[in-house]
This record gives sequence, C-alpha cells and structure tokens, in this order.
Amino acid sequence: MIFARKVWNLLVAIKDALVLVMALLFFFLLFAALTARGPSPQVRKGALLIKLDGAVVEELPRLDPMSALTGEGVSQQVRERDVVRALKGAVADDKIRAVAIDMSGFSGGGLVHLEEIGAAMDAVKAAKKPVLVYGLMLDDAGMLLAAHGSEVWLDPLGGAFVPGPGGYRPYFGPLLEKLMINVHVFRVGTYKDFVEPYIRNGMSDPSRESNQALIGSIWGEWQANVAKARPQADIAGVVKDPLGLLKAAGGDAAQAALKARLVDRIGNRTDFGQRVADVAGDDRNDKRPGAFAHTTLDTWIAANPESTKGKSIGVITIAGDITDGKEGPGTAGGERIARLIDSAQQRKLSALVVRVDSPGGSVLGAEAIRAAIERQKKLGLPIVVSMANYAASGGYWVSTPATRIFAQPGTITGSIGIFAVVPSFEKALAHWGVTGDGVRTTPLSGQPDLITGLTPEVEALLQADIEGGYGRFIKLVATSRHKTPEEVDAIAQGRVWDGGTARQKGLVDAFGGLDDALAYAADQAKLKDGEWHAEFLQQKPSALVQLAQSLRGSDDDSSGNQASDDDDSHALSGDLSGLIAARQQMGLARMVAQAKMLMGTQGAQVRCVECSVTLGAGVAPRGGVLGQSGWSAFTLMRLAQWVGIAPHP
Repeated sequence: MIFARKVWNLLVAIKDALVLVMALLFFFLLFAALTARGPSPQVRKGALLIKLDGAVVEELPRLDPMSALTGEGVSQQVRERDVVRALKGAVADDKIRAVAIDMSGFSGGGLVHLEEIGAAMDAVKAAKKPVLVYGLMLDDAGMLLAAHGSEVWLDPLGGAFVPGPGGYRPYFGPLLEKLMINVHVFRVGTYKDFVEPYIRNGMSDPSRESNQALIGSIWGEWQANVAKARPQADIAGVVKDPLGLLKAAGGDAAQAALKARLVDRIGNRTDFGQRVADVAGDDRNDKRPGAFAHTTLDTWIAANPESTKGKSIGVITIAGDITDGKEGPGTAGGERIARLIDSAQQRKLSALVVRVDSPGGSVLGAEAIRAAIERQKKLGLPIVVSMANYAASGGYWVSTPATRIFAQPGTITGSIGIFAVVPSFEKALAHWGVTGDGVRTTPLSGQPDLITGLTPEVEALLQADIEGGYGRFIKLVATSRHKTPEEVDAIAQGRVWDGGTARQKGLVDAFGGLDDALAYAADQAKLKDGEWHAEFLQQKPSALVQLAQSLRGSDDDSSGNQASDDDDSHALSGDLSGLIAARQQMGLARMVAQAKMLMGTQGAQVRCVECSVTLGAGVAPRGGVLGQSGWSAFTLMRLAQWVGIAPHP
C-alpha cells in the first residue's frame, strides 16, 4: 500500500510538471506571437486624437504583471513627454489636419506639465491647424488645457468650475495626545513643516507664511496663463460668484460655463465627433455617427520613433518619492537610478540631463542618486538639471551636482531642510498596565524602545544627527550655487519657493523646459544641431509585463469610432457631484498617507509636504502611499475607539 501511494505521488508530480511546462511553453509562444513585428504603424489623414484618460505624469509607473493583465488596481496615466512630442510633431505632419483632445476622463496634473502641453497646443494653432477640445467636468487643470484650444466643447451634463489651488490638510496632534502616543520630532528648518501635522492642531505662522506665498504664486501663474490663452473667459466672475452664475443659468452648469465664455459649444461626444469630421474628414471605415478619420496618440508615437542619429545625451528621470531601494519607475528608487546613471560609461554618453519631478524622500536614497551623478561629473560629463513640477527637498539634493539648473516659474523647489519622526507608546502602554524593565550596558542599549520611550541621550543623538545632515545639505548647495553656507542657510530653513523666486535667490539658473536643458547640454558637449539625440535611460519592462500589456491591448477603438455616448470607461463622473467626490477621495488618500508616514518612515527624510499641490481632482499623491507600515488613519481611529475617546460605529 505504501509502495502504491509513492508511485501515485510520483505520477501526480510528473503530471504537474508536464502541465507547468506546457503552460510556460504556451505563454512563451503567445508572447512571441504578440511581440512579433507586424506592419509598421501608419499615420492616417485626419485628426490626431489625444485621449487624456487619467493624470498627466512625468514617468509612467511600473506595472505589476497581474495588474497589467487584469487592469485591476491600475490607474490610467498619460506621459507628458509623449503628448508634447505628438503635438509638436503634428505641426509639420501633412497628414494631420487637426488635433482632437478628449478630456472626458482627465483627472489633472502638475502646473508645469499642463503649461508645457498648452504651449504645444498653441504651436499647432499657429500652424493653422485647429485644436478641438471636448470635456465633461473641467476644473483648474481642465480649464488650463482647454483655454489653449481653438474650440472648446462641453458635454450638456458637464460643467466648468475654478476651485483654485489650496485647501486644508489634517492635523493629528490632539488625537495622538489623547491616544497617549509620544511623537518625537527631530528637524532643522523653521519652515520644515512636514512634521507639524503630528504635533500641532493647525499651521504654525512660518508654515502659513510659506504656504500662502507658494499658493499665491501658483494661482497667479494659472490666472496669467489662462487669461493669455483665452482672454474672453470671465475668470474673475466665475471665481467671485460661482453660485450666482449657476443660478442665473437655471442650475445648468454647462450653460453657466458657456455664458462665462469658458467654453465655446455644448454638445455630446457624437456632436463633437461630427464637428471634428467636418474639419479633419470622415472615417471611411466607420459610418457610425460621430466617427472621424484619426490617428491615436499611441499610433502616432509608434509611427514616429525618436531620432537616434548622432551622439547620445542621456536623460535620467527622477520622478515620485525618493526611496532607498529598486522601486520604480514612477517611484525614484535610489539604488535603481544610481545603477542607471552608472551605466552612462557603457552607453558612451556625451552629456547627462537629470529630469527631476520629485518632492524628495529618503536621505540615503537621495544621496545614492547624487553620488552617482557626481561620479559622472568627475569623469568630465556635463551635468544639467531640468526641474518639472517640483524638485524640492530631496529633489533639490539630487540636483546639486548640476552645472546649470533649468526650471519653470511654476516649479516648486527649495525646501532645504531635514527631519525625522519617531513615535513611542510608553504613556499609552503604562495606562493599560504595561511597563518595561531590564538592564543596559550603555544609554543606547535597546533604543528606541516602544515600551519605555527614548532616553535623553538618544533624543540628543538623533537631533545631532539631523543637524549634521542639514549641515551637509547646506554645504552641497553652497558648493553647487557658489555661495557661502551662511547665504544658503538664510534662504533654506526648509522653505519652499516658486521657480521665479528660486531664480532670484540663486537656486535656479534659468527658465526653460527639458528641450532647453538638452540644448544647453549639447552646447556644453560641443555638439551642433543634428549631431546628437536624447537617450532616456530606463530599464526595459520584463517579458511578463510586456505580455500582460499586449494581452490588455490598447484602449483605442480599433474600428476608429470615438463618439459612443455610452462609453463608461472614464474615471470621473461628468457632474459637479462627481468632481466633489473625486476631490474628497483625494483628501482621504492624503490623510491615510500622512498617518502611514508617522509609522512607516525609515531614517532621516528630506521631503516636501507643499509639493502635494496639484491641479485637478484625481491626481494621486506622488509615489503612492508614504511609508511601509500597515498603519493608517483607520487604525488611529480604531485606537481612539478602543480607549474610549471616539464613538464606535
């Protein structure tokens, strides 16, 4: 009987092995078939169709293979660089007669990204090619882009509102005090307010001063941009009395937007498609109402690969929260990015442009990236930094090796400061009868201790370490910007600056985008136009991810129809309630991120809290939820219920 069981187990094992081998062989053949080269993508005569589904970002995140296959947990995002390149390419592309931008699923982006897309839209209009925009619910971000369209359409059930940047963030100080959780804060910088939500019940005066100036600058930049692009829009009236405007239109938000001249026409997606067809031509393969001849963004990009002529100028992207490890793209894993930078020698680059769109994060991660850039600089490679929406705190730390820093007026930078947060629970545990005792060999033995708290020696040691880190930060900036440490300290102290003020204070050298930084790097490498190309340093997705993405396919309708009114693929609801709900969800996400930050931060941090300022309702916090712990705002609330200071559900 035992022998028979062993034989049976052996047969089952052989069967399982054969099934596994056949499954692997099947997926390998499927991947080979899907990735085999087919006909080259072709640009059709008609419109360039750009569907802005989700948020506009600097770098697309790495997809988990199963998420990429099923689509669950995958947020739609569009890379700003692709949109700008396609728009600029449409200027000289004879097959592109117009540009149609579908913003019905758009959820926002950073000010700099939106301004750069708007400028590219202006270039298309200057080439006498119409740019037609369609939207459902336009807020700050949507209006900034729509203002650059030659004709703006709004769905009859949609609307356009201008909430303006700014808002509240939660402060956990009173709750943590009631929970008897000690929050030990170590920081340098009067304006380094990332830690304030854990120790206060509201903004400090320095924090309010800094945030007021920053928000005011962003708001002024937004108003100036929209006023120039769409002077007929009554922005002042919309901002001053949105309720009155809505009531005057009988509660019809679309008509209110039309009356305020925020949009030009009201119509559904079919109406919009017919209008594009009038301008760009009908789709001969699709006779459904609203269909028009078009080439999608993905197809245009595939049909127009970037030039590889001449020598290479490398572009390394530092986007999202900076961490210590290999995370990313979409998160700036210090180890991963350092390895990519070190590969510059094998790639034989002529110069290196560092594109930064990060609020900072781990000191160790930022230093790993900075050190790798410094190694290339010592080898004689010209180093240029291009700042996008924000390059603050750790984002500025990694910028210090640059010989020249480019930013935009709307860039958020500075925040030169450092902090660490360590919670302990000795009061709460003692309240419930839990104490600690033991023996130590030194004042540091067993520290930090969650039961008995931190010793005075440990607290002094941590503060001294943070002060040492701040001193190093100051010296790096002073050397980079040719200033004394005292001069840098006067403009540092953890304060954030808009790009214009940062330039005045010497933290930034010039205004300009990525193209300007590349041109300067080429000049430093003594390369003329046509003698170089940009090479974006990035890791190739794994075969499994490529397979999953291929199986998911494109979101574009293969038949060419873009006018279906029952399309429910968009993330945002097309009414005011949907906009408010999206903003509420983002507020909750930020609160959870702050709660996790308290329990999950590892080591000293150079992170900027003001960099969460974005335009749009559905832009997720960069880098996802902060920290590694499973703690959340929900956990804190459960603790509050447990000790009896919050009601039970």
